[in-house]
Formats: sequence, structure tokens, C-alpha cells
Amino acid sequence: MKKPPHPYTWWIWSLAIAISVVRFNNPYCAIAAIALVGFVVMSQREDAPWGKSFNWTLKIAIWILTVRTLIGVTIGVPIPGTTIFTLPRMPLPDWMPGIRVGGAVTAERLASALSEGLIICAIIVIFGAASSLTSPHRLLRVLPVHIYEFATAVVIATSVLPQLVTSVARIRQAQRLRGQSTKGISSYRRLAIPLLEESLARSLDLAAAMDARGYGVSRKRSRYRPINWQLRDTAIAASGLLILALS
Repeated sequence: MKKPPHPYTWWIWSLAIAISVVRFNNPYCAIAAIALVGFVVMSQREDAPWGKSFNWTLKIAIWILTVRTLIGVTIGVPIPGTTIFTLPRMPLPDWMPGIRVGGAVTAERLASALSEGLIICAIIVIFGAASSLTSPHRLLRVLPVHIYEFATAVVIATSVLPQLVTSVARIRQAQRLRGQSTKGISSYRRLAIPLLEESLARSLDLAAAMDARGYGVSRKRSRYRPINWQLRDTAIAASGLLILALS
């Protein structure tokens, strides 16, 4: 069985890619980054709950891009240019000069909203890729014990989405066994409350189990099954840092 990379590897790589996207500040670079991390995730992720969370990250990013674009073209400061279509104008108070709701939607305004939305989505997808490529349990093992409280919060944060994906599959299966429909908006309403409750409860149970086992009490790290940094980890991290240097 192939040994997975060090837990720090993909987070260092993703952080370097994310900073590069911000520094380039270009929608084409954002699209290229999304394609790059998507290819890496599809080829490197494990068959585990956290490995399946990337698909949900993409869905969240698409939803955010849609909302950001709609807000960008309907609310904000007008940008002159080629008018594509015109929305009904809503009057605003005098103490909001320069802001408009509705009015002419120009190609330049639409391009600006899409560009900003793509950069935001790229950051979300990049860190979603790091979360799906790294086991939160292995990440916890290598975090310094001197920051164990912060490490506990990190584990909860990085394990919520994978647990969310696993819970969705389990709740959907239970609904199908009961003869309930799993399609349409009404099915999402039945899914929301048990989904959030179960995913948060599982993450908090993990934190409670860590606390019960004395995690962070001893400042001396156990050497049982240590996770070593390998040459492959250096190559992956260096590739991300190289892209950052080019930015």
C-alpha cells in the first residue's frame, strides 16, 4: 500500500497556490489554479470520507460565484461601458451617493463581478482540496502539542465537511429506505437539521475523545508510529513554492 504524503505537504502546497492566486489577481490564473487542484485531487485523494468532500467544495464554490455575480451586477458602483441589458432601478437615499440597485448592466461590470467571484471561489476550492487530500487525524498527530487547544479547533474545522459528506450519504440512504423522495427542494429541508446536528456532533465527539485521552497534557510527544517527511513531500511543497515565487 502506497504511503500517503506528510500531513503538512498538501497544506503547504495549497497555501502557496492560494497566495499565488491572490498575487496574480487574474481570473484566468484562478481558473488554472482550480483546474490544477482538481486534477491533483482526482489523482491523489484517498477513498475516505475526507477525500469525498472536494465535490461538495466545488458545489459551494459554484453557488458562491453565482450569488457574487448576481449581487455584483445588481448592487454596487456603476461601471461605464457596453450595456448588455437594463434592470429596474430602485431609488436610494441621498446619503448613499454612487451606489445603485438595478440600472444598466455593462459588460465591464459583469466581467468585474465574475473576476472577483472566480478569485474567491479559487481560494475556497484550493483549501477544500487540501482538506480532502489530508486526513484530519494524521494532521492532528503532527501538530505541536504546545498548541493543543488550537489543534483541537483545527481538527474540528477540517473534519466538519468530510463528516458532512458522509452524513449526507447516510441520511439519503435512510430516506430512500423509508420510501421518501430524495429529489427536490423539500428533500433538502428534511435533510438540513439532522445533517448539521450529526456532522457537528461527530466532530465534537472527536474533540471530547482527544481530551479524554489526555491530548495536550504531556508536552512530550510519543514516538509511536512517527510520520516522517519524505523526498516526495519536499518535491510537492517545492512545486507550490515555485509557483508562488513566479507570482
